[in-house]
Amino acid sequence: MNATAAGPPHGPDDACRTREVLDIVGDKWSLLVVRHLSQGPHRFTELKRGIDGISQRMLTVTLRALERDGILTRTVRAVMPPHVSYALTPMGRTLRTAVLPLLEWSTTHLAHIDAARADYDARPDTPGNGL
Repeated sequence: MNATAAGPPHGPDDACRTREVLDIVGDKWSLLVVRHLSQGPHRFTELKRGIDGISQRMLTVTLRALERDGILTRTVRAVMPPHVSYALTPMGRTLRTAVLPLLEWSTTHLAHIDAARADYDARPDTPGNGL
């Protein structure tokens, strides 16, 4: 097989490295940050208000991880008080393209998932229901 047509060869280290990247970009908070930033740059407080349930600490950890991986940039403007904003990088925009369908699917199917969970939990043979 032609390595150029198929891309670079894949070895055992690639699977480990891929899993490492997926741990960051597949995290629920990372996906929500990427979705929020798909609308354009935002300040920390805007992200915090817009992402329901995220703590200040978790948002900070998530933003740092995404910045470290090149998914977003952090820009500080030297004004008083300092103005810090976050924006997707070109690579981050390609991630946005990849994850927005998943987020849309999740939103579309919330009611179905809730119903399936309720049905499952109501079954007498479900673990935790007396068995």
